[in-house]
Amino acid sequence: MKLLHVVGARPNFPKLAPVHRAGVRQGVSQVIVHTGQHYDEVMSEGFFASLGIPVPEHNLAVGSASHAVQTARIMERIEPVLLAEQPDWVVVYGDVNSTVAAALVAAKLGLRIAHVEAGLRSNDRSMPEEINRIVTDRLADLLLTPSLDANVTLRAEGVPDAQVGFVGNVMVDSLMFTLERERIAPDAHGQWPDDGSVLVTLHRPSNVDDEARLTGIVGALREVATERRVVFPAHPRTRAKLASYGLDTGAIVMRDPVSYEEMLGLMTHAHVVITDSGGVQEETTALGIPCLTLRPNTERPITVTEGTNRLVAEPAELPALVRASQRGAAHRIPEGWDGKAGERVILALQRALSGAGG
Repeated sequence: MKLLHVVGARPNFPKLAPVHRAGVRQGVSQVIVHTGQHYDEVMSEGFFASLGIPVPEHNLAVGSASHAVQTARIMERIEPVLLAEQPDWVVVYGDVNSTVAAALVAAKLGLRIAHVEAGLRSNDRSMPEEINRIVTDRLADLLLTPSLDANVTLRAEGVPDAQVGFVGNVMVDSLMFTLERERIAPDAHGQWPDDGSVLVTLHRPSNVDDEARLTGIVGALREVATERRVVFPAHPRTRAKLASYGLDTGAIVMRDPVSYEEMLGLMTHAHVVITDSGGVQEETTALGIPCLTLRPNTERPITVTEGTNRLVAEPAELPALVRASQRGAAHRIPEGWDGKAGERVILALQRALSGAGG
């Protein structure tokens, strides 16, 4: 069996790592295509090193652009790679532009597509990621889900049960791998004591591209910062927006993007995490850290019903919610979030290929 993994943005890399490791253990032939959707060292290449992923065989170097331009560049540049490699499975991850672009090209070439993290829905088509999820799931031959509610969603959308496989959450595999491999400190530079800080991650256009919305968020965070240390490793787009709107972040401790290990360190020692990231919602649930998600909806509702996540539509609610948050509150770890999802992905791919006569 030959797998061609397609990744291109920071959220993809922790999803790829456990699948690739499991494939190595099973002697599977594997090729990694990095589309270069994120090209910053910390945002991409640094992740490969920290998660033990080998250097990609192909780097498409598409860079940053509008959704349409970036998707088109990926499609144009990945087609000759797929034609040359002829894998048994094109494995795509999550919901970024690289995911849907690779799926479109692979489908037109008649190649089998497996979508890791299938079946997630926010039911908000104003989010580009939601469009990517829907299109990728329609094209994929095998839909591998991270939680059982995703199976229910796909069944309701008419996907045959034979195309769906519950494998669990590969992000949790990477989290456990990293925590076991290293003694995680709050910060690699020893700058942030374990004082119950508030960790912030924001990058979604709905939060950072709207001047009034971002102004309200910064105001709320500044109020939180009068009571607790607020640490904000800012995505490059978010930093650019803060600067363009001339927003004063006050006592908020602004940081450049940090490595995966540093982020987990900050997270494990946080009093609460404020985010709009899907992956962070999952990681905080697995770690038992309170999470306030600055969105009116989530494609990961299981982190609310079983985990530590709470949706926050209005930034003004943040100060009171931070005060009320308590670490160690009762919650459940969803089924399949056990560190073995990568192994189940490889097994599902092998079984599906055998069933298809491959």
